[in-house]
Amino acid sequence: MSILKLHDLYFKPFIQKNEIRAIVSHLAKQVKEDLPKNEVPIFIGILNGCFLFAADFIREFNGDCEVSFVKLTSYEGTKSSGNVKQIIGLQKDMTNRTVIILEDIIDTGNTLQEIYNIFKNKNTKQLKVVSLFFKPDVFRKELPIDYIGKSIEDKFIVGYGLDYNGLGRNYPEIYQLSIPPKMKNIVLFGPPGAGKGTQANFLKKMYQLVHISTGDVFRFNIKNQTELGLLAKKYMDEGDLVPDEVTINMLKAEVEKNPDANGFIFDGFPRTQSQAEALDHFLSDKGEQINAMIALEVPEDTLVTRLLERGKTSGRTDDTDEAKIRNRFNEYNTKTAILKDYFEAQNKYYGINGVGSIEDITKRIAEVFDTL
Repeated sequence: MSILKLHDLYFKPFIQKNEIRAIVSHLAKQVKEDLPKNEVPIFIGILNGCFLFAADFIREFNGDCEVSFVKLTSYEGTKSSGNVKQIIGLQKDMTNRTVIILEDIIDTGNTLQEIYNIFKNKNTKQLKVVSLFFKPDVFRKELPIDYIGKSIEDKFIVGYGLDYNGLGRNYPEIYQLSIPPKMKNIVLFGPPGAGKGTQANFLKKMYQLVHISTGDVFRFNIKNQTELGLLAKKYMDEGDLVPDEVTINMLKAEVEKNPDANGFIFDGFPRTQSQAEALDHFLSDKGEQINAMIALEVPEDTLVTRLLERGKTSGRTDDTDEAKIRNRFNEYNTKTAILKDYFEAQNKYYGINGVGSIEDITKRIAEVFDTL
């Protein structure tokens, strides 16, 4: 989940689809358990917002039921107008029937009041109300709500049927109104020898960004014997991979040190999809996001030649053995393929031709960066 822009507003991830699924399932089971045996209820969804909730709820409801809908509206933009309009009414006879209202969200209670007005002369056996979300801080009515999925703070939300001026209903998660992101953050990727470090130095000066290199962060923490550094060294000394959680916590600490940054260049991180998801989650909690994964693309044979030449002066033993170099490429390609798919699915992957002069490559990256 990453930051959404709908019309003129930004929304940050708030409730993931797995949590929504669990809430809906729990509500359906509660309703079923409370109904008399062999009771066939009429579920009535309040359109437009409830259509996804109603569909999932009814599938989770383990029993016979009837379904109908009524369309009410009170929202204009992100605010409730307080004037509830009934656009589509009910034709079905409700006499002596158990009617269960399915609402996506209840805030002020104005729509709920209209629901009770609609049904007061319907001669129902009983009327129950199920609301997926509830905003207790702004609820102003003394009306019963029989089942509440999740109570939330009074901030505008979209997704899972809820919209902002028509957009956002189709997202399977819930997003919360947020301030516009202030940073431009990129993941800089490339195989060994592609020149990531060189380009990172140019970019951080051009755009006043903070360059976070995973290797540098590890070395700093281990050298200074920080708590995370000691923990990472323990795993490394035992020949084990450092767990994602330790690496991510180191990166988080670096971000927290620079609260006023224009943005960050993440170099050498993430390396796996789980790390990418963790980074997205961390940044979205701050109202920020990864804007792009910029990958330097260089033919493997060119890189082998480049690294073997570098090995003559670098002192790095892994730059002097062609077999070891190609093994590093295999590892990179395996991991990058997964991350490429991950960022491409978000329309954030940019492959950059990494062959040419340093100035030409920097210019190509800057052309992408300036569009973010």
